[in-house]
Amino acid sequence: MAGLIGKKLGMTQVYDENGKVVPVTVIQAGPCPVLDIRTQDSHGYSALQVGFGKKKAKNVSKAVLGHLNKSGKAENPPALIKEIRLTEDPSEELGQDLTVEAFEAGSFVDVTGTSKGKGFQGVVKRYNFGGGRASHGGDWTRKPGSIGMCEFPGKVYKGRKMPGHTGSVQRTIMGLKIVSVRPEDNVVLVKGAVPGHKGGIVVLRTAKKK
Repeated sequence: MAGLIGKKLGMTQVYDENGKVVPVTVIQAGPCPVLDIRTQDSHGYSALQVGFGKKKAKNVSKAVLGHLNKSGKAENPPALIKEIRLTEDPSEELGQDLTVEAFEAGSFVDVTGTSKGKGFQGVVKRYNFGGGRASHGGDWTRKPGSIGMCEFPGKVYKGRKMPGHTGSVQRTIMGLKIVSVRPEDNVVLVKGAVPGHKGGIVVLRTAKKK
């Protein structure tokens, strides 16, 4: 199983077999049609191109509709198309729908999403800087301090941790346990939190390190 595109619906909690509360994230995953197949022989790498959601055909470009013709999905084009890399050539067929039934409770997945945006932030919040002293005349409690030298090299080095836009970056949480799979609702319950806001797009892949 390569992976699925899904939508983060939010968080809740369930009880396990021992009666303990388990925090879970509810993810609506799939069905994801296979739109194209990449193999080592033809493309030099292995991958599956899958879709998620629905979109009106009149709002899709002719180039994309032509691409969707070979998988038979041009009449009902997906709203989102992503390519998921594989370690070996896929066994799935063109046009096949991938669903949550490929996952099972107790297995582990890696979840990739876009973290919440936090706007423009200073170095204390952005990088956990300690800040300056708040006594004895200290006037730079939340400032970054020195960022370079005057004489040599006379510039600020690239990569210096500075205030700036925080969040809205791709993040992957690895090794999350699947608590429950509900095929009738296309829903997976994953233990713990995943990146992003409610309604954000996430990608589930079989865990690499489990």
